[in-house]
Amino acid sequence: MNDAIKTHYRKVFKSDHLGVADLEDMMEAKSNLVFTIYEVRQENNVRVAGKKGNFNIAYFNEDIKPLVLNATNSKAVKKLAGGSSWIEDWKGLTIQLYIDPTAKFAGEVVGGVRVNPNAPQLQRAFITPENPTSWKNAKAAYKRDGNFEKVLERADISEENQMELVKQCAEENKNV
Repeated sequence: MNDAIKTHYRKVFKSDHLGVADLEDMMEAKSNLVFTIYEVRQENNVRVAGKKGNFNIAYFNEDIKPLVLNATNSKAVKKLAGGSSWIEDWKGLTIQLYIDPTAKFAGEVVGGVRVNPNAPQLQRAFITPENPTSWKNAKAAYKRDGNFEKVLERADISEENQMELVKQCAEENKNV
């Protein structure tokens, strides 16, 4: 039988928190599993995996379930936060998740969700007139600095689009 039409046994165990089965679904949908932490909260007396306890739970900007941060994942997030142990400093961090098939729970190898301790490689933005926000920001930076150095530190812009942006800035200056 084709694996694409099979059902993972973990899907029946509904969870309010991110798990391996959730990541497998995202991977099938070709997600790069990169997410931005909206906030981390310490929650007391919360039910996770059938047990009540106190947990650090990460919530994301993206529309995904929250992630319970165990000790291993907390250490990875701490590293990404420049070594800060304060969960308030973890807000806004971009992290990448993966499935670790060797993760243990209660001494048994069950697989688990892990936070990659290395910062994810994000695609650089490509500035074009078709993206009005980045175009406007690039234009403002050029007007401020008189060059594209700061823009090119964060994004790519073709020489043709650089010339077009310079032309638009010159026209706007004439009209002022």
